[in-house]
Amino acid sequence: MAKKLTNKMLQELHLKMVRIRRFEEEAGKLMEDGKIPGALHLYVGQEAVASGVMQHLADNDYITSTHRGHGHLIAKGGDFSKMFAELFGKVTGYCKGKGGSMHISNMALGMLGANGIVGGGPPIAMGAAFSNRFRKTKQVSVAFFGDGASNEGSFHEAANMAALYKLPCIFVCENNGYGEYTPQANHQAIVDVADRASGYGMPGVVVDGMDVMAVYEAAGEAIERARKGDGPTLLECKTYRYYDHVGVRGMGMTYRTEEEVEAWKQRDAIQSFEKRLQQLGVMSSKQIDAVHAAVSKDIDEAIKFADESPYPAPETLLQNVYYEKEA
Repeated sequence: MAKKLTNKMLQELHLKMVRIRRFEEEAGKLMEDGKIPGALHLYVGQEAVASGVMQHLADNDYITSTHRGHGHLIAKGGDFSKMFAELFGKVTGYCKGKGGSMHISNMALGMLGANGIVGGGPPIAMGAAFSNRFRKTKQVSVAFFGDGASNEGSFHEAANMAALYKLPCIFVCENNGYGEYTPQANHQAIVDVADRASGYGMPGVVVDGMDVMAVYEAAGEAIERARKGDGPTLLECKTYRYYDHVGVRGMGMTYRTEEEVEAWKQRDAIQSFEKRLQQLGVMSSKQIDAVHAAVSKDIDEAIKFADESPYPAPETLLQNVYYEKEA
């Protein structure tokens, strides 16, 4: 059973979600203004998943992410300044400007990397979980991936091995209904990805990914199970991304209706949680507004830091890219 949520923990969950939302909104604007090079896959709408799961994790617990990975790092404790600097391609970024959006990582926080390869994360998380088991630690590994990635052989191989050896690994499927531009019904014959867990002898759990408290409860049980040595869990969070697959407006492809998007926005994870916090007497509307204002201030300072930071020098092109044996 997940640890009971205190008022402080509820406020932390709220802060995590607001930090993710504001970062992604500003990152999207900067991309469209030409300030950020390359493609951004934004996490707006899915904040409850990363926040609810990460509330249970310590810095030394491992996670693997996806091409839509900013939210995972932020929820794990990522620094705005280093993140924006990385997106800007600046030397002060987490990967010294060489990882960018889809390969951002930070070993100190147990973030083993966002991944441009669909389905690339689960085998890495499983390997980290094998290391945890071998070293007899209480650490766990969490693999985040989407419904599309659950069709990849890499996911199935990782799930099979994790279940076989009862590794402390939690597979979190963020089912936002689309594999890029393809509706789930057009690439899977099942409704619930969690049904696939039974084929590997692990529990499969479906949870409302727009409800951060529901995610927290389900993730807590899965993580506790893993820490006790009882093996992996497949946790499917039904969620939705508000922006297009890439960027804010995407590539102009029509694959979902405005009515569908608006219907999901009516269930917005942050707005519904803020109403609940006020009903519970945990936060007032004034306190909620203060959180948004403080996060916005942090965002502005981080963007300024990134904008003023230098680009990597040409002679450092291959530094921190390949393994270098110490002399």
